[in-house]
Amino acid sequence: MDTGSPQDTGPDAAQGTAQGTAQGTAGAAGGEPVWIALPPGLLKMRRLLLVVWLGLITLAAGLLPGLLAGPAWAAFALPPLALLVWGWVMTERNWRSWRYAERADDLLISRGVLWREETVVPYGRMQLVEVTSGPVERHFGLASVQLHTAAAATDATIPGLDPAEAERLRDRLTELGEARSAGL
Repeated sequence: MDTGSPQDTGPDAAQGTAQGTAQGTAGAAGGEPVWIALPPGLLKMRRLLLVVWLGLITLAAGLLPGLLAGPAWAAFALPPLALLVWGWVMTERNWRSWRYAERADDLLISRGVLWREETVVPYGRMQLVEVTSGPVERHFGLASVQLHTAAAATDATIPGLDPAEAERLRDRLTELGEARSAGL
């Protein structure tokens, strides 16, 4: 089960991203951060990749032994099929767990189903903010934002954003990072 923390999910999450961003820093000043969920396109992409890869493995594990050794050996298709069904459910749970919030002095990134991780990245510590989009992500209209800080162990990535939101976030984080680091 989830930890019960509030977040935007479902088809309205993409629309909520733009609205949440407008409220992000204003709502964060009042105490609780305004969490922004990832758009549903990331879930769609990950599920398609799951079906393609595990579907091919299921066919190979059932079809080849079934044709070569007999129909009873086609049962080897059941474990990859069960893994596909389990992965379908877990992919959505993982997608729902990702969210981020812009606060006055830092960016929060929260993720994880069983082990919740919350990364706090102070704007003044950011050295590089990059937007990446591989071929599969581009096909689904997605991009990822990766933050590099002075700490080598920082794993601050926000996957599956709309490209316009990723660029807006990159520009905003870069601007805030320059303003905060100027005082150091």
